Amino acid sequence: MLARLTLLAFVALVLPAWNGLQGAKGNDTGGIIPWSQEAEAMALITANNNCNMYGKHARITSIRRMYGDYIAYECRFDRRLPNATTEPVWGRATYR
Repeated sequence: MLARLTLLAFVALVLPAWNGLQGAKGNDTGGIIPWSQEAEAMALITANNNCNMYGKHARITSIRRMYGDYIAYECRFDRRLPNATTEPVWGRATYR
């Protein structure tokens, strides 16, 4: 009886920690989403939610339509928007 209670307590403490292994994983360069039909329908939204945290937008790079496989995406800067390398720098002297 004590062994069953110990096992039950162990499972109750450890199982919630494993819950995070089921969802999308990503960082500032891209990530993966476990494939399912529902996940494929929402893949671009899920990827954009991750990439927007870094000021980027998502681009789906691959979809393998099999349970256990992943939808992969990359986070990219939008080239149509100005950034620090294309904006003119005011206040610097121009020498000719």
